[in-house]
Amino acid sequence: MSDRTMRRQVLFFISIYSLSSVIGQVTYSIPEEMSKGALVGNIAQDLGLDVRRLKTGKARIYTEDNAEYIELNKDRGALLVKERIDREALCGQTTPCALHLQITLEDPIEFFTVTVEINDINDNAPSFKKDEMKFRISESAVIGAKFVLERAMDLDVGVNGLQSYSLKPTDNFHLKLQNQQDGSKKVEMVLQKQLDREAQEQFSLALTAIDGGDPQLSGTMRIEISVLDANDNAPVFTQEVYKVTVAETAQKGTILCTVSALDADQGSNGRVSYSITNTLDDVPVIFQIDEKNGVVALSGNLDYEKAQHYEIHVQASDDGGLTDSCKIIVEVTDTNDNHPSINVMSKTNSISEDSKPGTVVTIFNVQDPDSGENGKVACNIGDNMPFLMKTTSKKFFSLVTDSDLDRERASEYNISVTCSDEGVPSLSSSVTLTLQISDVNDNAPVFERSSYEAYIIENNTPGLSIFTVRARDADWNQNARVSYILEDSSVNGVPVSSYVSVSADSGVIHAVRSFDYEQIKDFHFRVKAQDGGSPPLSSNVSVKIMIQDQNDNPPQVLYPVQTGGSVVAEMVPRSADVGYLVTKVVAVDVDSGQNAWLSYKLQKATDRALFEVGLQNGEIRTIRQVTDKDAVKQRLTVIVEDNGQPSRSATVIVNVAVADSFPEVLSEFTDFHHDKEYNDNLTFYLVLALAVVSFLFITCLVVIISVKIYRWRQSRILYHSSLPVIPYYPPRYSDTLGTGTLPHVYNYEVCRTTDSRRSDCKFGGAGGQNVLIMDPSSTGTMQRIQSEKSILDEPDSPLEVRKH
Repeated sequence: MSDRTMRRQVLFFISIYSLSSVIGQVTYSIPEEMSKGALVGNIAQDLGLDVRRLKTGKARIYTEDNAEYIELNKDRGALLVKERIDREALCGQTTPCALHLQITLEDPIEFFTVTVEINDINDNAPSFKKDEMKFRISESAVIGAKFVLERAMDLDVGVNGLQSYSLKPTDNFHLKLQNQQDGSKKVEMVLQKQLDREAQEQFSLALTAIDGGDPQLSGTMRIEISVLDANDNAPVFTQEVYKVTVAETAQKGTILCTVSALDADQGSNGRVSYSITNTLDDVPVIFQIDEKNGVVALSGNLDYEKAQHYEIHVQASDDGGLTDSCKIIVEVTDTNDNHPSINVMSKTNSISEDSKPGTVVTIFNVQDPDSGENGKVACNIGDNMPFLMKTTSKKFFSLVTDSDLDRERASEYNISVTCSDEGVPSLSSSVTLTLQISDVNDNAPVFERSSYEAYIIENNTPGLSIFTVRARDADWNQNARVSYILEDSSVNGVPVSSYVSVSADSGVIHAVRSFDYEQIKDFHFRVKAQDGGSPPLSSNVSVKIMIQDQNDNPPQVLYPVQTGGSVVAEMVPRSADVGYLVTKVVAVDVDSGQNAWLSYKLQKATDRALFEVGLQNGEIRTIRQVTDKDAVKQRLTVIVEDNGQPSRSATVIVNVAVADSFPEVLSEFTDFHHDKEYNDNLTFYLVLALAVVSFLFITCLVVIISVKIYRWRQSRILYHSSLPVIPYYPPRYSDTLGTGTLPHVYNYEVCRTTDSRRSDCKFGGAGGQNVLIMDPSSTGTMQRIQSEKSILDEPDSPLEVRKH
């Protein structure tokens, strides 16, 4: 092709991405039919590369369809024509026509895209598939009757393609051209003068197709017309255009549609036959029509990737030679019937674990001939891998590192790259790459947990093993040998080493002392794990030791309280209703958790049917209406238990007086003691009472004198001092008329004679509950007392506490 005038255009684009590879794009434009060895372009110069780089980088050319039309001359740095290029064979009617090449270099990896556009030359003349067409036309054909002629075919495109038709002679017919959606022209011969078989029975016309090349080329087909007699009605289709949609996977024999044409004539002139008139394409091969009933069916295989739609030209003819035509537009729908094709263009077999994120490992080219969503391809790799797929350009993907690599975590990766299209169902292809990770020393010991919590029961034995901390080092040999060290710290001002110790080799933590939950409930410290590397790497972890409680403390009863030798009784009126609150047993347990959960139970009672004790709150209530038959004196034994294992308990005896008046109460309780021991102990109590009164008198006298002297000395001191005087009262006590302190409770005073049956009572302010305190030995004063001290066991005491 050296004698032809060639015009070559070079478009050069280079873009640099953030990846470690350089991607450039060059576009060349050459005419078809160039001779072998003809120069396409100086690729080295256009890409700004040294010719030596093409050799050292092992430059290679990759084409999508594996057709080797272009070759790379590494010595000259030029692209040359390797095989004769026929644009019509390569691209058909597709414009523009281009070859897409990729050039790759190694060390470092570089990637360039080259597009070679193939320009058309006028090397093909228009031609008809048939040399001759015959028509049988009735002499009664009306003026304006149309006859579809075969279209010419020109393999060239653009101005070199088919441009016009001419028909000669034009005495009886003229030519009509109609533009189609696909850019072609429908050629019709239109009757413009009435035919007369008697005047002329045969006509011979010439249809010429002309292209627009320079010089122009043309092709001719003869048209032979036979004039028939007296058939004046042509078939007429019910529709001019039929539209059909069919999937590309439709099987042979699939019925697409049925066309219908009507002819008003009768007999042979009204019998219609159907035929497909396409001649330029492969429609007659792919589709067929039943000439009698007009059923159009599939006779070949469809492929959406080759053709998306077809136009079937159907002609209806009667026996008299009259015809009509219609068009069937067949739209082929794409189905996902092509798997993506993965081609590895360049890859690395080994990479260091300290490589930075974004390092290119492999470049892929992925092809999917499907269209639309079926042709959209996305590539991904398996989960939990430090790699990422990136789209380098259209149909090209790069596998790059996405995060820091760690050889100790994975010394080798088998990377499965899966490319899937977006069709339904999706089709995919996979390729597996093996990548080795080279090692560097970069791992410190790592504890199995971010923090540790351990429990130890109080009252433990010193030296007891509590638990073990463990750290692992992913390195090898000496670098992976871990030692454990207890970091210096203090607990309540005491070094933590006096509480626990750590074994350097095993990480076992031992208790140095015995722990008491009531003194310390938990404490924190830190343990350091250090490897044997140089320099050593280390990490530490926080450890929390929690002391667990043991049930080593019994419940303590706070109320009712111990009163020495006095009898304490709760008074319940006989008019009390069901649920009347008699009193409440209050107890505490210094243990914690379930060891401190207390429950109250009625162990013994004078009348179990009269009282009950709340299991959780210790409230003593009546469970039925009090009657006159109920005894005045009721003795209740309440046991208080904790929820420990084993449980501990305490008991308290509560005396309840069922009466409406104090004389009745006093009479019952006094009779009890006088009837029982009056005769035996009367003398003893009289002597004891005298001794006690005498002792109390002397004691009170000494106290009064001491107080007077103390106050006198204090007044002398305060007289010479400017400091303010602030009185102090113990908790839960208040000053009563400036004479002393009493508990914040109401007081009762009972005056008794020798015969206690005639004693009088004086009441203070009414309280929430009535508590009677009686001295059974002699005349005394009743007081309400509240104490938190332990109560001694006495058989005759109204309140007993037993600890188990």
